Amino acid sequence: MKILVSDPLSPQGVELLQQQAQVDLRPRLSPEELRQSIGDYDALIVRSSTRVTADIIDAGRRLKVIGRAGVGVDNIDVARATERGIIVVNVPEANTVSAAELTLALLVSLARNIPAANYSVKRGGWERERFMGMELNRKTLGIIGLGHVGSEVGRRARALGMLVLACDPHISAEHAAKIGVKLVELPELLRQSDFVSLHVPLMPSTRHLIGAEQLALMKPEAMLINCARGGVVDEEALYRALVEKKIAGAALDVFEKEPPAGSPLLELDNVIATPHLGALTREAQAYVALQVAEQVLKALSGEPVTSAVNVPSLMPEAAAALEPYLPLMRLLGSFYMQLFGGSIDEIEIVYSGEVASLPLAPLTSACLAGLLQGITDVPVTPVNALLVAKRRGIRVRESSTAEVKSYSSLVQVNVREGAAAHRLAGTLLGHDDIRITQIGDYRIEVVPARYMLITTHHDRPGVVGKVGTLLGAENVNIASMQLGRKSVGGEAMMVLQVDQRIPDGVMEKLRQLDVIGSARFVELSSWR
Repeated sequence: MKILVSDPLSPQGVELLQQQAQVDLRPRLSPEELRQSIGDYDALIVRSSTRVTADIIDAGRRLKVIGRAGVGVDNIDVARATERGIIVVNVPEANTVSAAELTLALLVSLARNIPAANYSVKRGGWERERFMGMELNRKTLGIIGLGHVGSEVGRRARALGMLVLACDPHISAEHAAKIGVKLVELPELLRQSDFVSLHVPLMPSTRHLIGAEQLALMKPEAMLINCARGGVVDEEALYRALVEKKIAGAALDVFEKEPPAGSPLLELDNVIATPHLGALTREAQAYVALQVAEQVLKALSGEPVTSAVNVPSLMPEAAAALEPYLPLMRLLGSFYMQLFGGSIDEIEIVYSGEVASLPLAPLTSACLAGLLQGITDVPVTPVNALLVAKRRGIRVRESSTAEVKSYSSLVQVNVREGAAAHRLAGTLLGHDDIRITQIGDYRIEVVPARYMLITTHHDRPGVVGKVGTLLGAENVNIASMQLGRKSVGGEAMMVLQVDQRIPDGVMEKLRQLDVIGSARFVELSSWR
């Protein structure tokens, strides 16, 4: 595997990547240089500087995963990556403490005029009255966005004796109450707060969330802190509000354009500006690098990831429980398409037994990826498998039941192709011992292998001998064999595991044997 790191990454993360892959560190690539280079890599890791646009993604013909060493992914075209079946992972919690602590540092700096006082003393001044500050105790902090960082800011602000309000439509009142925060609507938060701190991602719904109308609701003595994303604040409106003394001050770690050269905000004495320092602590940088490296390697290995932004994210416990079943689902999809093929109208996946209690969406996506891979003009992975299926007019259904016979878990894949219907089923024996338990109407326990020959015939003496003799004459070695039949003397199925690919000419000779009804060769190359 080859991984390109196009922004600086802490050595701890690089060392972890190098244990399993070839890693090229190439910071400061131009967009054109990145576009020309990306086709040789399986993974790309960026921070905030590199912009991963649609044309770069399209040029990544081998690209399987894009890792963002940080929280935001606004510099990555996630929609295009999803269409191309590329997983996008970030590290949503790695810099939580660092960002929260910077927010509190800026809060205190605003309240006590620390940057300006420091500058004055170093210039020979001693202007104590000029830098009269305010206590934070019993002041109101309004937090917009009560996610990981916002919640940590709220906890720390409460420890300073502040009253904390929050606005977040995706957070329950119960969660807010646990950290001592009262949920209110945005206008009320702006009117009541002495300090307002932003902790929301940048997306169309949050761009310029704080503009002239919102700033007009704030107290004249109130102050704004933004350690989230620059585009969340309308900087022109903020400049006017500060100049016209509609609010008292602002502390900005992020800007709409970075670096903010020429911004009039930098000329104001009541603005504190820092160069996007939210995640820049030694501890956070090491943790971010390790976490993104771990997620990228898991994604490349086909293991469940816990911080993907374009596939369902899983708790570590759920990911561990799902992991053994993903190879089974990929195998069922790939095996079905090679054996039955055809133009699929509908797929129903039935989960029975213990597997029914797991999150089913990742399992269904894995099966679809195995089934659709190689029959479309775009790479198909669990990221885009459902999207590709829908675009091809395939209806996908899933159902589950706790009841199952014979096995602790069973997965059935039922496929309708026009008037025809086919069924495939499989299970796990132990942690990773896969068995195919049904092929069409035949109950048969098959140990999957890379190369398999599947034949149908009438159940009578001599069939196995004739097939074995022909394969032996063609120097094709049989590793193992399983048989299944509908009834004694009736129709039967034989599955042979062989050591190499069976040439087309040999397959044709098998089909011409008078004892054989049908013969198909299946090659499974990457289900694990």
